[in-house]
Amino acid sequence: MFRRRRRHEQPEQAVAHEQEPAAPTRESGPWDADEPHPDTDRIDYGGLRLPDIPDFDLRPATVGDHHVSVVVRYDDSMLSLQALAAPRSSGLWDDVKTKIRTQAKDLEEREGPFGTELSGEVKAADGTVMPVRYLGIDGPRWLLLALISGKAARDEAVFEAFAGFIKDVVVVRGDEPMAREEPIPLRRPNEQTGEKAEERPGYDPFRRGPEISEIR
Repeated sequence: MFRRRRRHEQPEQAVAHEQEPAAPTRESGPWDADEPHPDTDRIDYGGLRLPDIPDFDLRPATVGDHHVSVVVRYDDSMLSLQALAAPRSSGLWDDVKTKIRTQAKDLEEREGPFGTELSGEVKAADGTVMPVRYLGIDGPRWLLLALISGKAARDEAVFEAFAGFIKDVVVVRGDEPMAREEPIPLRRPNEQTGEKAEERPGYDPFRRGPEISEIR
């Protein structure tokens, strides 16, 4: 469809007008990279673009040489974010939620701001017990898996700060074929990508929670 140029517009003005981004169709995210979303300051981790907020400390978490998630620290609490490839025809959270509960049987289901979540206590790698909340948000061909641990798992005020952070996350799925539950590749900001699909690490939604010991 062609838009007729208004008489008082110069050619440059008409082009700029046509290239204005579309307004978001939802009040908040997480957003898919291909849908209209607010143009706010974000840090580019490849498969995830995360809000750039001074009070939140962001670090990529690694297993071996691979970045598997991004850890966000705030007010004695931790948020771990990971994006997984999902089928085009259905969501992934129900299946992943079942897998988490087979390894953490004491977690309970409850309704939260992003739908059904898991909450309770788990034992970390060092033997300490900590409160956690698992959130899963299904998007178009992706699942954003969020693990909140520490104070925010019980303090609603701190949790709301993390929830606001999650609502401004952008997931970059890409067009390449990916296996079900395959982690969407992450990288450090400004880092060149060159990882082959077969070299990406496998997925364990429970082990990659608070047990991650190496944060670079």
